[in-house]
Amino acid sequence: MKAEEAQKIVASVVAETLNNGAEIGLDMPLIGGRTQLDSMKLVEVCLALEDRSDELGFEFDWTSDATMSRSRSMFRTVSTLAEEFKRQASDST
Repeated sequence: MKAEEAQKIVASVVAETLNNGAEIGLDMPLIGGRTQLDSMKLVEVCLALEDRSDELGFEFDWTSDATMSRSRSMFRTVSTLAEEFKRQASDST
């Protein structure tokens, strides 16, 4: 999977989850004070990405220890989540 494809998938899932017409940029924060996602919406994003990964033939794990660390978290931005999605897709092949 190419980086652009992962970015498109993650941005699309975030947009569908928010369902408010907001423009989704790669630097959009997913956690912290400036996010548009509450904790339930973030879980919805993760579950939707699990579904997309199943369709693409790999398992997306969003429950690792790294997700619990704000400094290393894949949930910092749309871009960091897309990087992790791509990494896990690549690792499965």
